[in-house]
Amino acid sequence: MTDAKAISDLVASRLRDVADFPKPGVVFKDITPLLGDADAFGDVVRALAARHTGSVEGLDGLDAVAGVEARGFIIGAALALELGVGFVPVRKAGKLPGETVQRTYDLEYGTATIEVHADAVTAGQRVLLVDDVLATGGTAIAAWDLLSDCGADVVELATVVELAFLGGREALGERAVHSLHVVGGVGDA
Repeated sequence: MTDAKAISDLVASRLRDVADFPKPGVVFKDITPLLGDADAFGDVVRALAARHTGSVEGLDGLDAVAGVEARGFIIGAALALELGVGFVPVRKAGKLPGETVQRTYDLEYGTATIEVHADAVTAGQRVLLVDDVLATGGTAIAAWDLLSDCGADVVELATVVELAFLGGREALGERAVHSLHVVGGVGDA
């Protein structure tokens, strides 16, 4: 399934809203129903992969997929396997052994620090950054900059869901963003 509307509708049908999580006033977009449906999850991974197999100019020829902890790991690892490339985990601080590079950033409900191994990528490697949801963009910007600091050429941020009303795409500026399902806005800019 590669039709954009069909994929968006599929994702929407497998989202669950969880009110007041992780704090009062936040409506968490839970993708676990999507992950629990093997056919739907496979369709999502194949739709994300299709953009990086010669169908979109400049997005093919990846060397790695980087996924942001925790749900970005699930999607990113499956996508890396589908694309036949390696996977780079972008972890919460203190979770990786050895030398790491870190970034601290603001979330819509606090702050966080993420890290990668200092040797996670080599100079010039083309990396696709993946996460489950794009909200305010803080996590995505921090992860993108972290990978760039390590020498990666980050080609795009790919997400399953984008919460357009929180302005993440705008916060990312000129960085390329692709979202399968957009809540409160229009598709790719």
